[in-house]
Amino acid sequence: MKIAGFDIGGANTDLAIIDFDNEGNIENIQTDFAFLPMWCENDTLQDVLIELIENICPLDELDGVGISMTAELVDAYKTKTEGVLDVVRKSNEVFNIPLAFITLDGVKSTEDIKKDPLKAAAANWIATASIASKIASDCIFVDTGSTTTDIIPVKNGHECAQGRSDMERLATGELVYTGTLRTNLCAFLDKIPLEKDNETKYYRVGSELFAETADIYMVLGLITEEDYVCNTNDGAGKSKIECARRIARVLCADLEMLTMDDIEELSENIHQAQVKQVAEAIDEVSKRENINTIVVTGLGKDIIDRPAAESLGLNVRSMDEFLTNEQCVVAPAVGTAILTEEFFRNS
Repeated sequence: MKIAGFDIGGANTDLAIIDFDNEGNIENIQTDFAFLPMWCENDTLQDVLIELIENICPLDELDGVGISMTAELVDAYKTKTEGVLDVVRKSNEVFNIPLAFITLDGVKSTEDIKKDPLKAAAANWIATASIASKIASDCIFVDTGSTTTDIIPVKNGHECAQGRSDMERLATGELVYTGTLRTNLCAFLDKIPLEKDNETKYYRVGSELFAETADIYMVLGLITEEDYVCNTNDGAGKSKIECARRIARVLCADLEMLTMDDIEELSENIHQAQVKQVAEAIDEVSKRENINTIVVTGLGKDIIDRPAAESLGLNVRSMDEFLTNEQCVVAPAVGTAILTEEFFRNS
């Protein structure tokens, strides 16, 4: 059986196509993703879904499709219910093969989703939990993507998150709205230390859309231009020097006022501030659940998640024990395909 698993996010749509044998064992995994800003280009979703599949195989080779989503939150939709139903409608129009959706209550059919749309809202972490449990039956998986960080406890092989919706998880420490690429630096910064004239000074930041976290990690060499899949805040390019210009503006400065050494020092300090932000939430969930093993995944697994967990003295494992690094970046899509195959095989 060949199953396509999609994770349709607000900014990125991820795909994993998995070949399974008759007993549900994985034989092959292929992945792809596309930057799709659903807040302004949601009408192109169907074209992107088909294009992503056909980058890997002909559509008629598929036996089924599974979908998880977080795109319902974008401001193109007045409510999350409207967003879920729009994704469901477009998916059903484009696929005439068996289709299923990841929800907070497991995998459901289109008919079930229409009865209770909010069960499918931001449920992609349910799919990722299914992979984390294969690595450690008792763990907290931490998944930092381009925009957000999920921090989900797993006990006895099953997720046990206290929060269910995004809003609830923001209160329980299980969701931190911070990511590797698209996060405005001012979202987690108040002041930045920088050594100038042999003295470390703390500079308050300019609260504008000057730079994002992708700029920091480009300057530090932790991502490549190929990883920088989102738009830049000033519409310019993604080279190290262009990223540095955007970072300088956060201090209301430019590259005539700051050197590249200054920019690299700023970037490292900003990096550590984001690591601390994630560490605080991991610490909250770890202490509450009495779990000391962390399984990291996503684009930020080694950039943010691993150093955050290690700063707390926790045992860190990586989802790359089960998946490749490329597959870890789209782990919710992989988990979606796995859960969808189980659903179809047992139906």
